[in-house]
Amino acid sequence: MKISQKLVAIALCACMYAPTQTYAYSERNILQKEFVADSLRAYLVPGQKWVKYPAYADRTGWDNLFGQNKEKVIKNGEKFLNYEWKVVKASDYLEYERSGNRKVMENPFDANNQAIVQLLFAELAEGKGRFMDQLINGVFHSCEMTSWALSAHLVRQPDGRSLPAYDYDMIDLTAGDLGNMLSWVYYFMHESFDKINPEISRRLYHELDKRIMVPYLEDDSFWWMAVNYKDGDMINNWNPWCNSNALMTFMLLENDTDRLAKAVMRSIESVDKFINYVHQDGACEEGPSYWGHASGKLLDYLVLLSDITGDRINIFDNPQIRNMGEYISRSYVGNGWVVNFADASAKGGGDPYLIFRYGKAIQSQELLAFAGYLNTGKGIGLKSRDVYRILEAFQVDRELQQMKDPRKSPDYTWYPETEFYYARKGKAFFAAKGGYNDESHNHNDAGTFSLWVNDTPMLIDAGVGTYTRQTFSSERYTIWTMQSNYHNLPLVNGVPQKYGRKYKAKVLDAANGRFSVDIAGAYPSEAKIKEWKRSYQVKGNRLDIHDQFELTEASQPNQVNFLTWGEVQLEEGQVTIQVNGQKAVLKFDGKAFEAKKESIALTDPRLSNVWGKEIYRISLTAKQVADKGDYRFTVSY
Repeated sequence: MKISQKLVAIALCACMYAPTQTYAYSERNILQKEFVADSLRAYLVPGQKWVKYPAYADRTGWDNLFGQNKEKVIKNGEKFLNYEWKVVKASDYLEYERSGNRKVMENPFDANNQAIVQLLFAELAEGKGRFMDQLINGVFHSCEMTSWALSAHLVRQPDGRSLPAYDYDMIDLTAGDLGNMLSWVYYFMHESFDKINPEISRRLYHELDKRIMVPYLEDDSFWWMAVNYKDGDMINNWNPWCNSNALMTFMLLENDTDRLAKAVMRSIESVDKFINYVHQDGACEEGPSYWGHASGKLLDYLVLLSDITGDRINIFDNPQIRNMGEYISRSYVGNGWVVNFADASAKGGGDPYLIFRYGKAIQSQELLAFAGYLNTGKGIGLKSRDVYRILEAFQVDRELQQMKDPRKSPDYTWYPETEFYYARKGKAFFAAKGGYNDESHNHNDAGTFSLWVNDTPMLIDAGVGTYTRQTFSSERYTIWTMQSNYHNLPLVNGVPQKYGRKYKAKVLDAANGRFSVDIAGAYPSEAKIKEWKRSYQVKGNRLDIHDQFELTEASQPNQVNFLTWGEVQLEEGQVTIQVNGQKAVLKFDGKAFEAKKESIALTDPRLSNVWGKEIYRISLTAKQVADKGDYRFTVSY
């Protein structure tokens, strides 16, 4: 990359806040600036020569690649030698419309896809043909399906229904994943298939062309491609995820240079839209649970793009790409806990193999060390339908196992455009946010915070439950986890924050140890807020929270909410929280507030697996109705 083409790095350092627009699509098009369009065709590496993995018949190559994992791979495949291929029934698709349940359709579909992956890798590892018939069964089973898209996504068909239309080929996340998976099956196995019956490969190629390649080139209606992007449109992880899968299919199957060039160019133009949408500070507004699907899939795409162009298109030295990668390290608190804004689980960390690959690509010692820290030594997980990522993991396995450098990340990180704030002070890790209430996977939570003590969450963000039809519908904000009154935020005049781009916070200050934000703009007019300045300060062994507010009218007492878990005891003027040997005391003016503890039962396993059977909302309700005032809260630990 030429110096003149590089973006100015976003400083993620201890500095005073300078206001920026929270949502800001910027037509930077950094990929398209890397080359002259007319030269793209000449850049392309022909005939799948870019592939760096052994051919199926190369036994030495596979032995070297799998190493000590070889027997594990074979044993995993043996579990599927007698696998009964599952039928995804029409009623399974219809269930999404009837009850909102996605899993009825997704579970058998995923089981079949898992079987194909395990059989493929077992055959690559052993090379004796023992898994071939079942692999062929899986291929034909997939080819016979009407659609490879999920019922929850098929509602974007022209008819708006969840039963797949026979004459509409949708590329969604899973259709793309199957394209990725089955393209690798074709690449490695088509010669062997042809010896059994040429119809196998012929049919597989036909379906991949019909379901992935043709619609990718000809259909501009897929929202994730952002072909006809308009101001205010949302572009999220679907873009790099679907584009990387589609590009991979072309790279493995297409030998017509003109058609391949058209696909590569189309992918570049689309992925540029995603990079334009993501802030240059690199934070993932969808939360760390989505990093692997957003930034991680962008990594996959950029590596593929570099491979197919002989490394002529390579932007790994771009500061934004670095920031997007290192976000996952910065968002990790410790002991398996992460900063979980948006639809993110509070527990996670990430895939060490993916993180290691990202660290290598951008030459980030921070990411390399973080990957080593996360690595359990259990080896590569094969439970995935992403063949490419599994192959790439085997490529770096030995390097990752040798990574023993201690994990290091800054004690303070400020993302000035996304408006995420992280600070580690002594025993505490503190995170807060500004933002607006129309982000991807949004919760109405502008101005909220979370607090961990010795890597144990004390004041929490509950996260998100299992996805249903309701989750991504007009009913989304009837779900309690999405509402501001179930975040660490005030309820003003009985009114919570509201969903929409215009409902946003105004960050006033962001510096090492302090963060302040006016959250008035995140509430609708009926809350009658003129100003609500919330200031956080982390110092010594305490967190100070200061609310200064002015209302145009006060009709109800204000209520300030805090979410927590563990053992919670209410006393006069304080709440004591004890979790896993850690203790925090929330102090407030007992003369000014009445405290109440509300138990929230967690029946959804996606929540209960993190927090247990219940969490608690501590509501501090003002004893006086006031149109202006000061509230002060202290959390000691």
